[in-house]
Amino acid sequence: MRVSRLFAAVALGLASSLSVAADPDKAIRDALNAIQPGMPIEAVAESPMPGVYQVQLKGGRQLYASADGQFVIQGYLFQFKDGEALNLTEQAQSQSVAATINAVALKDMVVFAPEKPKTHITVFTDTDCGYCQKLHSEVPELNRLGVEVRYMAFPRQGMGSHGANTLTSVWCAKNPQEAMNKAKAREEVPAATCDNPVAEQYQLGQLIGVQGTPAIVLADGQIIPGYQPAPQLAELALQAK
Repeated sequence: MRVSRLFAAVALGLASSLSVAADPDKAIRDALNAIQPGMPIEAVAESPMPGVYQVQLKGGRQLYASADGQFVIQGYLFQFKDGEALNLTEQAQSQSVAATINAVALKDMVVFAPEKPKTHITVFTDTDCGYCQKLHSEVPELNRLGVEVRYMAFPRQGMGSHGANTLTSVWCAKNPQEAMNKAKAREEVPAATCDNPVAEQYQLGQLIGVQGTPAIVLADGQIIPGYQPAPQLAELALQAK
């Protein structure tokens, strides 16, 4: 009787372990949610490295885990191929960021477009930011080089700050491009309110890892933190189209 019970217990334990191995998606999600409830997991899939699973979080961040969820790695995964080291983590993050940004409607951005754009950049901006103002002064040159500039709001001091109020006025202006020009030239923008995406874009920027402004997202999802002169930025943007 005892042998039967022991056998049953062993069989139950084996079935349980096999179940975990057969469903790594659930095992990994359960393990990560036990560490941080509500972790924003978008997808779990096998990584290029045998036995290791790739966990994609909202906003592009990547984690790696064992099939049973008992081991989790945060860092870069490289693949050495043809004498080169490919950063697979950065590639995956960029693809996710690009998808996130592309899901935002153009009508919710302030766009400065050339007649025939060759590519685009998305800039998380704060009107009170000196380097944002410097970058904006070079928008005509970027347009001339074929780069469309799409602005999204990122008030560095948070919602309720002077920057957030100005950004709201820009987005709610009858002519947002003209209002952006004024704000970036340190001119007063008439106060305006409306149903606007400033808070939502601020949260989205934080989600993808924006920490300061300007934060420039290329068409392929690569994030460039900080100001770049127009010629260099245009070259990077055209390579990423």
